[in-house]
Amino acid sequence: MPFTIDSARNIFPNTLAADVVPATIARFNQLSAEDQLALIWFAYLEMGKTITVAAPGAASMQFAQSTMDQIKKMDFKEQMQVMCDLANRADTPICRTYGSWSANIKLGFWYQLGEWMEDGTVAPIPEGYQLSANATAVLNAITTLDQGQQITVLRNAVVDMGFDTKGGSKTIAEPFVPPQEVSKRTNVTIEGLQNATVTSYMNNLNANDFDALIELFAPDGALQPPFQRPIVGKEAVLKFFREDCQNLKLIPERGVEEPADDGYTQIKVTGKVQTPWFGASVGMNMAWRFLIGPDNKIFFVAIDLLASPKELLNLAR
Repeated sequence: MPFTIDSARNIFPNTLAADVVPATIARFNQLSAEDQLALIWFAYLEMGKTITVAAPGAASMQFAQSTMDQIKKMDFKEQMQVMCDLANRADTPICRTYGSWSANIKLGFWYQLGEWMEDGTVAPIPEGYQLSANATAVLNAITTLDQGQQITVLRNAVVDMGFDTKGGSKTIAEPFVPPQEVSKRTNVTIEGLQNATVTSYMNNLNANDFDALIELFAPDGALQPPFQRPIVGKEAVLKFFREDCQNLKLIPERGVEEPADDGYTQIKVTGKVQTPWFGASVGMNMAWRFLIGPDNKIFFVAIDLLASPKELLNLAR
């Protein structure tokens, strides 16, 4: 076989991903719990001026409701301790519960906390609180990023909090959204590319049709989310789609297709992705790098958050 998952990761090596994002997240993780919480709060206020965050639906938040109600009944000191425990990844019942939630439920939890902090229901950052020099530097770094990169940093900051049970518990995700009716789907068009497997990937993902989507993959196929290790095997990839990709809107713009060894084909597509949390107000600049086998099944696809808008035009090897 000409390719392994590791060698497939190197297709289109000139793709310039936004490495500033994991670097900023790493700097954030070095801050104290108090500074992490203050930075999230300050960023929440700042981003609210330029980015409209969509309120989470009731169905998506039903699994967090009892925890939210528990926190709401605490006094300010207890509430602040819970938030510090989350930032410190402490082994507490609430941190374990938080660690079992999907990314979208965690985002909804912090959205609600932010609303409650603003109206005084939950302990706010003390008036006059000054960020440390390191935290201020991280906040300043975040403000220089484009909107898609900002939300990726802040999403990862809160998703990584809580206590990781190391796979010991099942992930609690928001209710499954049924696939969109075929008659209501809008098919994508990709400038410079006519590949049925790739266009089907985009169309099925946009329709939440994950059962049809996973059939485009080889049995040992893999998907590499931005700044993560590859997820290998159809069962694991399908789990990722169902937990992390509901209601995404992929807007591919242009693509290029090249032959690879032993009948394989490598394809690069650039475009934008809109999330249900930020809707049409924020389009993240993305690249998809596909390696497709002779049977037209996806052996590997990497999803890259791009360094800059100009990278949307970079389709070179």
